[in-house]
Amino acid sequence: MEDEPTFPAFPYEPYSIQIDFMKALYRSLGKGGVSMLESPTGTGKTLSIICSALQWLVDRKHRLKSEANHAQTPGGGNGSDDEPDWMKNFVANNDAAVEDKMKKKPMFGKGKPDKGRNQGSCRNLLSPNFVEEGVQEKKDSEILRENNGVELNDEEFLMEEYESGEEEDAGAGKSKRKAGGVCINSSSGEEEEDDNEDDEEELKIYFCSRTHSQLSQFVKELRKTVFGNEMKVVSLGSRKIFCINEEVLKLGSSTYINERCLELQQNKKKEVSKLKNLGSGGRIRRTKASSGCPMLRNKKLQKQFRSEISQEGALDIEDLVHIGRRMGTCPYYGSRSIIPTAEIVVLPYQSLLSKSSRESLGLNLKNNIVIIDEAHNLADSLISMYDAKITSSQLEHVNSHIKQYLERFRNFLGPGNRRYIQTLLVITRAFLQILFNGKDTSLVDPGHDAEKAFGAKNALDSSMAINEFLFSLNIDNINLVKLLHYIKESNIIHKVSGYGNKVAYLQKVSALNDSRESSEEGSILSGFRAFVDLLLSLTNNDGDGRIIISREKPTSSGQEGGYLKYVMLTGEKIFSEIVDQAHAVILAGGTLQPIEETKERLFPQLTPDRFHFFSCSHIIPPESILPVALSHGPSGQSFDFSYSSRSSTIMMEELGLLLCNLVTVVPEGIVVFFSSFDYEGQVYDSWKASGILERIMKKKRIFREPRKNTDVEFVLKEYKETIDKLSNTNQKEDHVPQNGAVLLAVVGGKISEGINFSDGMGRCIVMVGLPYPSPSDIELLERVKHIEGLGVSNSGRSTKFSVGNEQDYSGDVQAGFAILRSCKHRGKEYYENLCMKAVNQSIGRAIRHINDYAAILLVDGRYASDPSKRSLSHPTNKLPQWIRDRLVPVTGKYGEAHRLLYQFFKLNKKRGCQ
Repeated sequence: MEDEPTFPAFPYEPYSIQIDFMKALYRSLGKGGVSMLESPTGTGKTLSIICSALQWLVDRKHRLKSEANHAQTPGGGNGSDDEPDWMKNFVANNDAAVEDKMKKKPMFGKGKPDKGRNQGSCRNLLSPNFVEEGVQEKKDSEILRENNGVELNDEEFLMEEYESGEEEDAGAGKSKRKAGGVCINSSSGEEEEDDNEDDEEELKIYFCSRTHSQLSQFVKELRKTVFGNEMKVVSLGSRKIFCINEEVLKLGSSTYINERCLELQQNKKKEVSKLKNLGSGGRIRRTKASSGCPMLRNKKLQKQFRSEISQEGALDIEDLVHIGRRMGTCPYYGSRSIIPTAEIVVLPYQSLLSKSSRESLGLNLKNNIVIIDEAHNLADSLISMYDAKITSSQLEHVNSHIKQYLERFRNFLGPGNRRYIQTLLVITRAFLQILFNGKDTSLVDPGHDAEKAFGAKNALDSSMAINEFLFSLNIDNINLVKLLHYIKESNIIHKVSGYGNKVAYLQKVSALNDSRESSEEGSILSGFRAFVDLLLSLTNNDGDGRIIISREKPTSSGQEGGYLKYVMLTGEKIFSEIVDQAHAVILAGGTLQPIEETKERLFPQLTPDRFHFFSCSHIIPPESILPVALSHGPSGQSFDFSYSSRSSTIMMEELGLLLCNLVTVVPEGIVVFFSSFDYEGQVYDSWKASGILERIMKKKRIFREPRKNTDVEFVLKEYKETIDKLSNTNQKEDHVPQNGAVLLAVVGGKISEGINFSDGMGRCIVMVGLPYPSPSDIELLERVKHIEGLGVSNSGRSTKFSVGNEQDYSGDVQAGFAILRSCKHRGKEYYENLCMKAVNQSIGRAIRHINDYAAILLVDGRYASDPSKRSLSHPTNKLPQWIRDRLVPVTGKYGEAHRLLYQFFKLNKKRGCQ
């Protein structure tokens, strides 16, 4: 039997529940498989994860080392039979990799591959290392010059001949270009310089969370332990967060920044070698390539960057950006280069859960540890990464650019290129035919089936299965796998968009500034990538997702453009790739219930011995929290914030009267959560018109969550400063008009997901109604129907929900409710769970440490029903255990709730003074 694990790195005296959590995590890592570990917010979950997981890593490495030493001693054999297979495999793979590197080294001096030698005589049109002038290039240039009458240098946009045999033999295609070609996903596609040949792969822990701020918090907690200086840590993030190239940052949008960065990597700047310059009358024989981004041209600085951060201990993203700026070198690529030697990789969801991102970053999950924090909505977050969407305007741009390119270069393209480019035109026209419902007569009719399927329909939105979609457009005979291979190997999207940009630029009468030009370039390339992503989605299994066809519709601000979108519905296959590779996958969160839904959607085939679950209670004493389910307001009006009743003047004014009473009894800060920004605005305007807003502001200042995430930090800063200032004033003076602040927030907004309202910032959390998602959301309805059919045979599911046929949606809420009412089992439960997970996330923003205290008001009659009459699906049964056990249902007059609140804050104020 193994010794009981200890956690000496924990910087404080741990509470008993923290010890239990750390032991459960430690044991889970030893057993492998999938574990779900639940620890309420405010219980030191992050610190417990760090101290337990890293202690396990240290212990494993010590054991690994002792086993290796034992194996080398006479009679030591091949190591202990008790060593798990995955650890033996890790050692064997690591040794083999080192041996392989040693074999390769003498051949290449410094260990770098001879790229020019390995790639044959054909040049790489996008990012050459060495470009040799040839007679044929000159001929192409002369032909183009004669054809146009002006020198456009259009030969750079010409395609290399593409033979059909290349599709069958990927190696043949790559022999003419750099291996890997142009990646389809915008998160990848850049070349990596192999400067880390001597780096050995370390046994790793990958820690990922949803936001960059949560990752920074993880690093902050890591620094509190000895592991912060002892372990090799690297933080990864998006280009937008890391980029220090001011010209690129000006673009603002993450999409444009990604595209511009990739474009700079592709369009490497050619530096003329002086030794090869033979004077004005001579010819330049060769040119040497370097990065098009000034932050990546100096490789010595990149090495210095890696060296410096390896000596600094645990650094968060802000630290890495600061060092990058100071040194004048890219922190995005600099941090990526450290991955092989890192023991802890801290990264956002997308980077780990998306297969293309993992491949781009070179993440090796084999026999390593994956810890996913904030995993309460993991299934939906995972499948949403595999959605693909293209708008009608993007499709029109793609279609026109392909058409323009084909017209310009038709006579210079071989039969292979012409055939594939014409195929792309057929597909874009077919897609446009759907969105314009056959109205655009300039487009080629994809077939009578499409007209039959879509022409007579008046519905603005509809959905189809993949096969039905392809058959309707008469494009089911196109081999999309081969087409995608062609797009990847031929570099077509960069050629076409590059030529389109050039033509557009030359057509401009006045010069464009750099930032505007780059933005337009990014938008063109983004459209092509969206198109390719949609094509890739169409290669999924028929039942994996649905195609949403949303046509142009009138809105209050004008016409809303149409779009095609592939919605992924199943995450099992995607998640299994992670589970199968990693030694252990840990899903951690404050509220992971109900676990059955997560198991059913992500790993239904996992055997019981490979699944572990642990949940602990909260550290706070019972008297530090007062959850109240409130059914009536101060005037006796019952609270009903269902969709049909919430917008009534009576309901909004009753809520306002409740706030008028709360501001007199609740000290410091009150956070009120609404179901949407629209409803929050509606209530605010009603309070303003009735004078209720003025009454509330006599006691507390009011703040509102902004729609823009970038403005949230400023509002929160003002909110906190107001509370701190008024609290300090109240301690000095007995009679002060205002005693704090009220923050009006939105469920699902930034404030509800990642902001902590400890102490005075959240003395009372008010949840207005049950924030069910809108039933008019077509994507939500598709997910609900899919989940309702889990575990049911395909034939039965198709009959009940017409999964294989086109579904029309008018966007009508009542029609959505009708679909939801038809769901009796998993679909209905999923819809209810979405609501209560959002509630739990929001109310969990309060109570952040053992001395904190807060009241939680659940304002709606549906929360406050008689406990003896509650069904299993009752909302309060889905609350966290530590809140549910202390919930007080107030089904009578409001006065009872007011008395409870008064006593609660009076008691805790006394406790705080002691």
